[in-house]
Amino acid sequence: MTDTRPDGAGPDGAEPRGIARGLTSYGDAGFSLFLRGAYARGAGLTPEDLARPIIGIAQTWSEFNPCHRHLREVADAVKRGVLQAGALPLEFPTISLGEIYLSPTSMLFRNLMAMDTEEMILGQPMDGVVLLGGCDKTLPAQLMAAASADRPAIVVTAGPMLTGHHEGARLGACTDCRRFWGEHRAGTLDAARLEAVQGELFPSAGTCMVMGTASTMAALTEALGLTIPGMAAVPAPLARRLRLAEAAGRRIVEMVREDLRPSKILTRAAFENAVRVLMAIGGSTNAVVHLPAIAGRAGVPLDLDDFDRAARATPLLANVRPSGAYHMEDLAEAGGIPAVMKVLRPLLNLDALTALGEPLGAVLDGVPEPGAWQDAIRPLDRPLKPEGGLAILRGTLAPDGAVLKVSAATPALLAHRGRACVFRDLDDLAARVDDPALAVTPDSVLVLQNAGPVGGPGMPEAGSLPIPKKLLAAGVRDMVRISDARMSGTAGGTVVLHVAPEAAVGGPLALVRDGDEIILDAAARRLDLLVPEAELARRRAAWRRPEPPVRRGYRRLFVERVLQAPEGCDFDFLR
Repeated sequence: MTDTRPDGAGPDGAEPRGIARGLTSYGDAGFSLFLRGAYARGAGLTPEDLARPIIGIAQTWSEFNPCHRHLREVADAVKRGVLQAGALPLEFPTISLGEIYLSPTSMLFRNLMAMDTEEMILGQPMDGVVLLGGCDKTLPAQLMAAASADRPAIVVTAGPMLTGHHEGARLGACTDCRRFWGEHRAGTLDAARLEAVQGELFPSAGTCMVMGTASTMAALTEALGLTIPGMAAVPAPLARRLRLAEAAGRRIVEMVREDLRPSKILTRAAFENAVRVLMAIGGSTNAVVHLPAIAGRAGVPLDLDDFDRAARATPLLANVRPSGAYHMEDLAEAGGIPAVMKVLRPLLNLDALTALGEPLGAVLDGVPEPGAWQDAIRPLDRPLKPEGGLAILRGTLAPDGAVLKVSAATPALLAHRGRACVFRDLDDLAARVDDPALAVTPDSVLVLQNAGPVGGPGMPEAGSLPIPKKLLAAGVRDMVRISDARMSGTAGGTVVLHVAPEAAVGGPLALVRDGDEIILDAAARRLDLLVPEAELARRRAAWRRPEPPVRRGYRRLFVERVLQAPEGCDFDFLR
């Protein structure tokens, strides 16, 4: 029978558990628990069900999120595991952020999803939670929520798609989306072939099958210790993912009994490991925004210097597009993220605790070395590149920092001096980038202003500015591009991102004018605007902050309280 004592506490006076946790406020705790039990019975649950620990399953299935269209089946596998371990699984929905279907950008809603997920974890009577996510912003939001709620939690990621095929070549979304679209803009790919490609780019359920943001954040969730090992790389359609999901269902029940909370896992050592893995896999620049946001929720210091130190001391090991040659299913076959971490072992904090209840070192003891037959994971003495995939830049144009994915850039452009071709905002970019009269050459530096957290709003993935058509027609496929926006992890090119402070709050980026000289020196980690200080002072005095693009609701809250990129773009009141 359900415990109907007024406080709902356990027999020893401990924190209430299960159905008695967090009673609804009716002014009568005994009535609240009685009523809750009645509704549970009305849903077909028995007193035996209600005597078990309750495991919430945060479901992000949505028809507006095609990457998650298989998560109902995944949830069923999780439920099997929970029931096997003697607990009661209860599935609940949260906001789901489908990258391609959200306007103006999914990043605008990451914090909203994090708030929703945190409040649902804390507001409903669950003893632990399994978080189902995958598409770019869902995993960061869920990790932020898990850190803030600090209730036992484990993550089950959606997994990457299988590769598509076209004219004998393997396709990887959305690296090939961008490549083929660029060729179409250049006039080298006609509409009929473009349509044929379009039908093959997304051949199965799951997230992008290259090392984009979704795969990166899945890998980093594993590196942080919050998944069953091997979860990140296994393709979404494979039965192995269902078996891992079932194992996660069993494990979360054990975590509840052990009181193993995110605060015990999300330590400084875990974040250092995640940054190492980020550099070794050639991961998305978006992780340099998401990891500080998660760390901020966990109360762990993590700044841009931590990323740059790791980049200089960590070789690039994962030979996965867009930095390498292979796809996520190849990485999975080679051993996945556990195999990457096995190779990285000398550089990792092996005492970091994992969701298995074991330190990372003990987990890696059972992981075999990547086989010599494969080339998706390189050994330490034969890396793809000697340093990690990302570089943190500073200078007069980015005093608080900027990010460049050097592993996907054009080597010849990593030391470059050119004159700025400036676009005031996204509307200006759309209106003028293909104008035949645009004053631009292959040596120009394309600059986009007012596309940051406040200016976007939401810091859209607009940083990989399109090459002007007249240059595409002349054979140009990359240029130095600079903005306060983000870039898809699937994209490549010599693209400087997250320039801070952003233009919309008066950062130096706001003061750049057409014809100004800019120097990029990736090796020296410099990004400088070659304009005399007296002229910058004159421009600064004339600058006026743009009118906020939104005036009400959540979007107003966002632009008024969002932090800058180096702090993770979380809200200042949530850290």
